[in-house]
Amino acid sequence: MRHDPAVAATRAAVRSSLRDFASGSLVLAAVSGGADSLALAAALAHEAPRHGLDAGAVTVDHGLQAGSADRAQAVVATCTSLGLDPVRSETVAVRGPGGPEAAARTARYAALETAAADTGAAAVLLGHTLDDQAETVLLRLARGSGARSLAGMPARNGTFRRPFLQVRREQTAAACAALGLTPWADPHNTDPAYARSRVRGDALPALERTLGPGIAAALARTAGLLRDDADALDDAAAKTLADVTTTDGGLDVAGLAALAPAVRTRVLRAAAVAAGSPPGSLGAVHVAALDALVTGWHGQGPTSLPGGLVGERRYGRLTFR
Repeated sequence: MRHDPAVAATRAAVRSSLRDFASGSLVLAAVSGGADSLALAAALAHEAPRHGLDAGAVTVDHGLQAGSADRAQAVVATCTSLGLDPVRSETVAVRGPGGPEAAARTARYAALETAAADTGAAAVLLGHTLDDQAETVLLRLARGSGARSLAGMPARNGTFRRPFLQVRREQTAAACAALGLTPWADPHNTDPAYARSRVRGDALPALERTLGPGIAAALARTAGLLRDDADALDDAAAKTLADVTTTDGGLDVAGLAALAPAVRTRVLRAAAVAAGSPPGSLGAVHVAALDALVTGWHGQGPTSLPGGLVGERRYGRLTFR
């Protein structure tokens, strides 16, 4: 088994993600029952003890399909058989804005955060693969997103880590086969009602046929390059924000106007978020309206922002209220 290349690839990826944890730390795997997350759970169960770590798992029952509770219990049983402990099943109610996909994602991440807090886990590992990253970039490209959004999913984000971002989906499936694990095939993954399913089943294969193989890897590589650029611009904006902030908490319009557009728009976004506008709702159109108060000023009135916030220009300053 140790010589199976797919198993070796998944274990090496998880091993790399565990190196900075203190001995005795608990790390959880988020397990849906699909091939990616089962391979992740198996790799974590193998690698964690070798690093002096405890390993557990958590599965989330969204209640969106018949038999979901039974599948959650089956995942718990599989994770327990792998030697993971603790293993938790969290049931969530999927509701809220953004459609079912967005609402399910919000509920899932909240449940994972809760599981980590309740168990004292140092991190939760997610099974997103290189293929998932490529799909994410393509979806966001179609929506006209900026560099930060096109940078895709980060390998680390607070409690969450994604060790499989350089691992292919076919490798996780092969690892499960080699280990005798039977993944659950989520019908949502092939349902054309979902945009990601259409990208997975239609768009990416069409690009491969038209442009040649390697599209998924190229999109993932693009995400990495854009992440480096976005990080640098965000750092510059964070430093600049203090320079253009006035003593009463406003922003100096002349100072803003002198900035490069890529930095200025990030400063405006950061200032709006700091003033209370929800970052998930603050879109490019809102930032563009704020930028127009700086670069296209002709006496226009305040601009409305998410969260009940208003941005306005008065006496050479941009303020939020």
